[in-house]
Amino acid sequence: MSLLNLFNKKTKERPSPKTNEANTADKFGIYSGMRVEVTTDTGQILFVAKLMELHGKKAELHQYSEIELPEQEEPRHVKIRGYNDHNRKAVHMEGMITPLPKHIWQIEELTVIRTANDRAFFRLDTNLDATITMFSGLAMGERPCTLLNISVGGACVSSEYEYHEGEKFLLKVKLIEDRPESAMFCQVLRVIEKDRQKYEYGCQFLELTEEDQGKIMQNIFEVQRKQRART
Repeated sequence: MSLLNLFNKKTKERPSPKTNEANTADKFGIYSGMRVEVTTDTGQILFVAKLMELHGKKAELHQYSEIELPEQEEPRHVKIRGYNDHNRKAVHMEGMITPLPKHIWQIEELTVIRTANDRAFFRLDTNLDATITMFSGLAMGERPCTLLNISVGGACVSSEYEYHEGEKFLLKVKLIEDRPESAMFCQVLRVIEKDRQKYEYGCQFLELTEEDQGKIMQNIFEVQRKQRART
């Protein structure tokens, strides 16, 4: 083998930095367009966003909703939790963010900490009166329930009435006293039978637009803020 051929072979075998970056992203299931939640180091949720313009350890975070955060010129260390819809795994990351115009954040030093079979969204624990409205079947009509927790993607409710996996209903709840009632179309994913003829239902929201998600997230932020103010 000639020296020139040997050199060419070694050159082809050496991966480029871009290839390494792509392999790292593929390995952990990170991709542009991934839905992510951004929280402080203490777990307080800041906003929900799309991870965009991913290049190695740099990317942009495009907020789903126009929630205003306190101005801060210095880079802020945050935790980022993404959800890969394809392999149903959560990806836990961290990095430094700085604000850009139009509710966009530049993220640097993006590092994957771990992957896990976590829930898709941050969930806020609640204990609020709510109603379930069925539009067909034996349980047709509006009945009371209790909202136990809520996220951008779904909720857990408690009821003395029996529903079944796969059934769909309208969930109505006033998350904040001085704001309009929220109404979400839901489907039952899990049924847990409790003592004293009570049931808990894990539900996902259906047909939500990004604007709907933003409104739910804003309400969740406000409920979380009020909960923290009372402690």
